[in-house]
Amino acid sequence: MATPTLILGNKAYSSWSLRGWLALTAVGCDFSEVVIPLRQSDTRARILEHSPTGKVPALVLADLVISESLAICEWAAETFPEAGLWPADPKARAMARSAASEMHAGFAALRKAVPMTVLGRHPDFTPDAEVAADIRRISELWQASRERFGSDGPWLFGSYSVADIMFAPVAIRFATAGIELDPVSAAWRDTMLNRPDMQRWIREGRAETWRLPEIDTEFSADWD
Repeated sequence: MATPTLILGNKAYSSWSLRGWLALTAVGCDFSEVVIPLRQSDTRARILEHSPTGKVPALVLADLVISESLAICEWAAETFPEAGLWPADPKARAMARSAASEMHAGFAALRKAVPMTVLGRHPDFTPDAEVAADIRRISELWQASRERFGSDGPWLFGSYSVADIMFAPVAIRFATAGIELDPVSAAWRDTMLNRPDMQRWIREGRAETWRLPEIDTEFSADWD
């Protein structure tokens, strides 16, 4: 197989790019990266050079381009089945797919109020009613997944899966916004943040020189 190329936004801010990147690193795929700074005058034009959607992430293969993070996760799971990115048990797999899809399609209030950044922490974030509802639903989902299917490991469905990958940026959002969580949800958040490839992404995001002042000004407190 020719080496795929993953088209990404800034690692400091791009939550959807993080999901595609985590899927490829999880399965041990050898791939190259093209990082395109977001919210610049030429951002869309530069992405269109690689993908017809004009959005990130996009996985460029020899004969096709795969857009959208969940589709990239599916490609990784099918191309590297030995990695087990979906649970083997049919019921667990169905619920993991449901959780991943719910994250892909939902929680717009949280995503808008708490943009992903690995550079700083909000000094005094207070969720409104819609954001609080998103936080409650996510916590309920994490607790239910861990209680019913997570006995074999620290992840939502025991073993690391696409469901964990899809919620990875939420772990960062909860940390930077100082969201108080129940013990089960907090444990999963910390497990995700301490995963080696997640730590690598955070380091590389912090090393970037591109910045988005509209986010940095709001998230101005030190994270560490």
